[in-house]
This record gives sequence, C-alpha cells and structure tokens, in this order.
Amino acid sequence: MRTNRFAILLSGLALAGLAHADLAFKDDTGQEIRLKTPARRIVALAPHIAESLYAAGAGDKLVGTVDYSDYPPEAKKVARVGGYSRIDLEAVAALKPDLVLAWESGNNMPQINKLKALGLTVYVSQPNRMDNVADQLERLGQLAGTEGVAKPAAESFRQRLDGLRKANANKPKVRVFYQIWKTPLMTVGGQQIISDAIKLCGGENVFGHLGKMAPTVSIEAVLEADPEAIVATGMGDSKPEWLHDWDKWTKMTAVKRNNLFHINPDIMQRHTPRILEGAEKLCAHLDVARSHRPTK
Repeated sequence: MRTNRFAILLSGLALAGLAHADLAFKDDTGQEIRLKTPARRIVALAPHIAESLYAAGAGDKLVGTVDYSDYPPEAKKVARVGGYSRIDLEAVAALKPDLVLAWESGNNMPQINKLKALGLTVYVSQPNRMDNVADQLERLGQLAGTEGVAKPAAESFRQRLDGLRKANANKPKVRVFYQIWKTPLMTVGGQQIISDAIKLCGGENVFGHLGKMAPTVSIEAVLEADPEAIVATGMGDSKPEWLHDWDKWTKMTAVKRNNLFHINPDIMQRHTPRILEGAEKLCAHLDVARSHRPTK
C-alpha cells in the first residue's frame, strides 16, 4: 500500500514538474527557443506569417505585424512595426511580445539579431517547399497553443497538395520563366517555394540552377534559356503591362506559342495555404502551354 502511495506521489511531482517546464522548439535555422507557456502576444515580421497565424487559429494573439499584412481582413487592424525588410525595433519592443516570428530570407537578419539582443524570443522560419506550409501551420499551432485548429488545417493542406501532385504527375515538362518584376528583371532560384510549385505542376524553372531566392537576370539570359512559358506576377489581379514587352522577341518559344501568363502574387508568393490556389492556376497555365504545342 505504501509503495502505491509513494508511486502516486512521485507521479504527481513529475507531472507538476512538466507543467512548469519550458516549451522548447528548434526554428528553421536550428536555433532553440523556449517559452514558459504558449505565446499570447505575437509579432509577425512578414505578411505571410501573419496570414498563417490566422490560418493556425492564433490570429487573436497577433499584436504587431508589418506593412502589406492585409489578409485576412482582420490583419489590417493590427499595429504596424515597419516593413519586413526594415523593422522598427522600438515599435516591436514596445508591444512587449512574448514571441517574435521572423522570416530568414525576407527580414533584415542583423535587425533580427538586435531583437534577440534585446532579450526578445525570436523564432525564425524559412518555408522553401510546398510541404513546409503545412509544417509551418503545425508549428505555429504549437507555439501559440492552438493545435486544435492548426493540425486539421495542416492536414487539409496536405490532402489538397497530394491531389495536385497526383493530377500533374507524369505530365510532359514545360520550361518556365517566372518573372517577379521588370526593373530589375527578377526571377526565382531553385530554393524558392515557387520553384517547387513549378515542379509540382510538371514544369522546370529555367533558372532553377541559381542559388539566390530572387536573383536578377538579364534579358539575354532569358532569351538564351528560351522558356516555353512565361509566368509573371506584378501588383494584384491585373496582368502587368510589361508582360507583353516580351512580344517583340518573336523567336522565343513562349511568345511564338502565346504562352504569356499572369498570377496574382498574393496567392503565389506568400508561404500560406493560399499558395495552393496559386499552384492550381499555375498548373492550369502549364496545361494551356502543353495544348499549344504543334501537333506532329
């Protein structure tokens, strides 16, 4: 009897210890962060992180974010702490966050290090693959204590992603030039999530060999690559006027076959569940490019 009581007492002490133990996580840079409890005051230093917080059920914990955080509409009401590439450090500190969520390739990392030096807890993320979006949702749920929403959202994303993979498996390759901007002429490198979306759709990024996330390229390099399709973004739903600047290069395959396409950057260039909408449009565009191939 005494043995049983002693065992129960030890078990109770162990549980009490766990209840007060820190929550430990490793971010995408391999750095460990610790939280006493799930975060209740969060600052998100990128629009896609703020959007993903809402998708993970933690939007009510968001106390600060950056310019262009506009989705869902509730995000527009959240206090601003500068832009993602130039953060107002004092504004972040003034919000007294128990967690700051940063973006490795988008934020100014020396500034992120200054936030750490101020004693703030900073979790750095870098979702480079479509699968990472679901992983990010789950991690945000763990950080904020909203796993009940985050896990089903992640599973739903994975199911839709798997459906897209199966629908586009074994389709003939389409060589794609993805244009982010005109001046400077910018594209995406092989480590960028958009490059993974191109691959998902049975495409091949003609600049996938480049290591930078958003490298600058020359017109001559595009002409030499001779893409079969050009996909451009711009500023919103409207097709950018400069997309048709390529029309004068009549020998390029994409121009000859009328394969100049546009996708809203909000659904293609943000690492959020909405990237599946962008991927669906991208896959549809590449199907059009395949249909434009001359018949033998």
